[in-house]
Amino acid sequence: MAISSALPCSLLMAALMLLASAVEVQGITRHYDFNVTMANVTRLCASKSIITVNGQFPGPKIVAREGDRLVIRVTNHAQHNISLHWHGIRQLRTGWADGPAYITQCPIQTGQSYVYNYTIVGQRGTLWWHAHISWLRATVYGPLVVLPKLGVPYPFPAPYKEVPVIFGEWWLADTEVVIQQALQLGAGPNVSDAHTINGLPGPLYNCSAKDTFKLKVKPGKTYMLRLINAALNDELFFSIANHSLTVVEVDAVYVKPFTVDTLVIAPGQTTNVLLAAKPFYPAANYYMTARTYSTGRPATFDNTTVAGILEYEYPDAPSAAASFNKALPLYRPALPQLNDTSFVGNFTAKLLSLATPEYPAAVPQTVDKRFFFTVGLGTHPCPANTTCQGPTNTTQFAASVNNVSFVLPTKALLHSHFAGLSSGVYESDFPVAPLAPFNYTGTPPNNTNVANGTKLMVIPYGTNVELVMQGTSILGIESHPLHLHGFNFFVVGQGYGNYDPVNDPPKFNLVDPVERNTVGVPAGGWVAIRFLADNPGVWFMHCHLEVHTTWGLRMAWLVLDGSLPHQKLLPPPSDLPKC
Repeated sequence: MAISSALPCSLLMAALMLLASAVEVQGITRHYDFNVTMANVTRLCASKSIITVNGQFPGPKIVAREGDRLVIRVTNHAQHNISLHWHGIRQLRTGWADGPAYITQCPIQTGQSYVYNYTIVGQRGTLWWHAHISWLRATVYGPLVVLPKLGVPYPFPAPYKEVPVIFGEWWLADTEVVIQQALQLGAGPNVSDAHTINGLPGPLYNCSAKDTFKLKVKPGKTYMLRLINAALNDELFFSIANHSLTVVEVDAVYVKPFTVDTLVIAPGQTTNVLLAAKPFYPAANYYMTARTYSTGRPATFDNTTVAGILEYEYPDAPSAAASFNKALPLYRPALPQLNDTSFVGNFTAKLLSLATPEYPAAVPQTVDKRFFFTVGLGTHPCPANTTCQGPTNTTQFAASVNNVSFVLPTKALLHSHFAGLSSGVYESDFPVAPLAPFNYTGTPPNNTNVANGTKLMVIPYGTNVELVMQGTSILGIESHPLHLHGFNFFVVGQGYGNYDPVNDPPKFNLVDPVERNTVGVPAGGWVAIRFLADNPGVWFMHCHLEVHTTWGLRMAWLVLDGSLPHQKLLPPPSDLPKC
């Protein structure tokens, strides 16, 4: 677009503003350099070397607007292979940038680089990025904030300030050693030593008072907390003493606002909440705490509590002054019991899409293909002439979807599909339902062994999918947060016990169901989701409890190309890592 210098100044300015607005509507390109390096970090009175991005823990924040293109060069200076996943980004036709190792790419090897290049289409809100290989997500993660297009307001009063709040886990041990030992023994792995808020464990842990996240607020102001659960293995309850939280978004999709004292957030999920500060200086400080929600018994888990502190600025104090002092009362919230499944069910039932003309709930009203997947734990026999430390001394822990424990290939699935080289890499016969039905939430079958395989579910482009995921009681009843790459989906129904294909579907919500990318399969229950398969490529679906994923609670969907040019997977970039 040429602009003549002979134009009058006012017309020139108008032309420049028009050009700027056109660029903004189309989005801009934002460049980031991520260097994967080792860094020494001290927590709980002990130092260790961890994998980081740019030496930061948690990692750097990415900020973009809806419609922007992100170009992120990742260079691996660590001794571990690495890949990064942009959790919740749809990756329309750009599956090469999705990141799960051996699914959409081979990992980035030491000394090598890869550029993740993708455009954010039709999404805005809180997402995040993290390592997607082995258990490196323990320290490699950060927020990915997608703002609305310029000039587009939030569908709620604009907050005074926005603050990312990332929940994580801290391990005194090396998590790569932890999981390798567990796999060798067939046992459940050791658990984390602390939970963290923005990388800090807080004052309820030994020698950690100085490592406390503090949120400083002004009386009368409203703050938006962008909550992210980056923990490896723990769903969490979260609350702030004497304050309520208004939920306005989950997984980067607006919801009908509702107010709670406590919320629950599973690994992989994000939740935006509005925190209204008290209208006056309260002469008190308040704990913000999080601890585990867990139903798996007798499984071990991290039963510790992380705390940050909410501090009020004293009105007449200098702006940099903190109000925190030990003479003020410090209030602590009451969190639910660690196995309070009814609380979790009541909370998730409140989540509904806005379903407005600006933000419609485009839930498929008809279904082309229905699938029924069991998700849960199981066993593998011990290798010959060995003793295991699994459920029995002759078995080791495993997990599966429809009794298939997914085995990661040694070549990336997406490239194998694109190049027509699937033979010996994967099979296209993932079962649409359990091959041997049983009483899923009742007395477990005598044989708890699961099969191994690298199987994909192949569906045509444009398929309206309905998937029911049924939890099982094998080796205990647990909640499973399932994450689907490449898509958002609508949670049209959920319940406890065994899914009833006759009586449950009439109760489905097809008007304003919540739209997410990660959903909890209820402990001892089921969840039904629908989505339109409008994104060609290979898309991982897995439990976001890392231990369950490692044991095989994972699978992948292969969405074939459509007939039109904009329905086809783009070719791979030239720098795609090789295995």
